Amino acid sequence: MFVIGGIYTLKDFSKDDFDVIIQAGQSNSEGCGLGDAEAPFERSGRVWYLTGDFNEFVICAANEDRWGNDIVGNFSLSFAREYMNAGLLADGRKILIIRAAVGGTGFSDGRWGMKDDLFLRMTDMIRTALGLNPRNRATALLWHQGETDACNYLPGETYGQALTALVAAVRDACGDGDLPFVAGDFVQEWKAENAAICEPIIAASRRVCAGVGKAAFVETDGLKSNTQDTGKDCNIHFCREAQYVLGRRYFEAFAKI
Repeated sequence: MFVIGGIYTLKDFSKDDFDVIIQAGQSNSEGCGLGDAEAPFERSGRVWYLTGDFNEFVICAANEDRWGNDIVGNFSLSFAREYMNAGLLADGRKILIIRAAVGGTGFSDGRWGMKDDLFLRMTDMIRTALGLNPRNRATALLWHQGETDACNYLPGETYGQALTALVAAVRDACGDGDLPFVAGDFVQEWKAENAAICEPIIAASRRVCAGVGKAAFVETDGLKSNTQDTGKDCNIHFCREAQYVLGRRYFEAFAKI
């Protein structure tokens, strides 16, 4: 039994058939996009989140989050919308997005390695989602991460080895050695200001996507930061509209795998 839309109503999700999308990484995957969006996600009964802390997971209707008076977007919402619009969600099935990303985290600070807390939490979430119903199936691993490791001067080779191991372990947890994996570039404004530390991580991400099979790397040219769109001092994060475009680009890459 899981919470649905608050603490007062419970629903048995073992009767629902889910296509499971894993969204992991750090803040740009968690979603920090501010500003307006041309076509915001509208809550429906077909797209759900699996979220929660290390002690309790919660299933709730997918929707944008709020920071005080600000609405913040994340790219899984437009990815899910494109997934449905393309006819990939069969009649009677729903989408369950595993929200495993946590801001400001990486391999270099002991969060995403094979024995680290966020990796173990993510694999627990995967087992929970797939264990709800034998008809549930994992369909994609969406990853956006690396800013923390760039700032910590993690060597590109080390990053690539860690990310390759993570992809393999997630595929193993899902029971699918061909589970599509999609990663993406940083915010271009922030990347340009920090090119020396960013390039080794991005180059490693590209190599991983080229080497693990059934994977794609998404470019982020033309996507604005929060600073560029809203004037707020936050140029490491994609703005809200950019998050929606990023989700469409992730889906386009996924669809070609």
